[in-house]
Amino acid sequence: MRNRSFFRLPDHGANRQREEFLQRLPLLSRNLFLLLPWLWALSCEKAIHYNLDKSPSQLVVDGSIENNKAPLIILSNSLDYFSNISPEILASSFVHNAEVIVSNGAQNDTLKEYSTAGDSAGIKLFYYTADSSNPAGALLGNAGTRYSLSIIVSGQTYQAFTNIPILAKKIDSLWWIPAPHNPDTTLVILKARVTDPPGLGNYIRYFTSSGNGPFFPGLNSVFDDQIVDGKTYDVDVDRGVNRNQSIDRASYAFFNRGDTVTVKFANIDKATFDFWRTMEYNYQSVGNPFSSPTRVLGNISNNALGYFGGYAAQYQSLVIPK
Repeated sequence: MRNRSFFRLPDHGANRQREEFLQRLPLLSRNLFLLLPWLWALSCEKAIHYNLDKSPSQLVVDGSIENNKAPLIILSNSLDYFSNISPEILASSFVHNAEVIVSNGAQNDTLKEYSTAGDSAGIKLFYYTADSSNPAGALLGNAGTRYSLSIIVSGQTYQAFTNIPILAKKIDSLWWIPAPHNPDTTLVILKARVTDPPGLGNYIRYFTSSGNGPFFPGLNSVFDDQIVDGKTYDVDVDRGVNRNQSIDRASYAFFNRGDTVTVKFANIDKATFDFWRTMEYNYQSVGNPFSSPTRVLGNISNNALGYFGGYAAQYQSLVIPK
């Protein structure tokens, strides 16, 4: 697979969610394992040349549904590994006029396509969500419910399924401590006490926001309960990262005195966990010639890329004094 995928979804008409959408642009990325043969060739005395075929475009889906919120779906076409990247190419990668239906088995909601202003390059961002002219017909996420996604585009049909779990694993409390062994006394570590219910299979993904800023996922944002099953435990909560910006790995995880921090702590199903576990491993292995190839595990049928995931979200806030 030699594709680059373009992801993420903004909330309908919200600047905060537009920023969250933009920070997902790194997911329009090369699958780095294709560089490994080149690196190997450079280490040899004899030059070896590869003539790799172009990959056909594939549908890329980034979809989610959260408790008490309407589904949000981004559709785009993947780009070949060796294709050029420009604002025009990015803008043209969005898929328009698709038939997108989300169902809970009793109610079907045909989503409507919307656009919102993009970044400084002027790229419009397109997404599908509930029709704002028919709020009574909107399908909102509900914990403990299974959802299907159906997409029909260019004569092809794609499907995916997800569950919004019961919100069983929760944050009990948040607090902060000064960053130890750090000369910058304004930096703090955010701590959380979490209770995991008995029984394996509780998966979570978390995001953080400072002030009224967007929610960004942690550099490692998904976790299972193999080690903490049935326990109450304390854990550091790293600050979420904007992957459109360079990351200082020595200090990225800290918060600052004076911050008002909100943690979005979401219970997710196994398929959503597997997608983000493999996606984040893939992202973090970029540039590492010793990393193993990683296949990102999506849940979209018909050879499409991406995922459709359900989130049972809890929001917890803390004011860190100056």
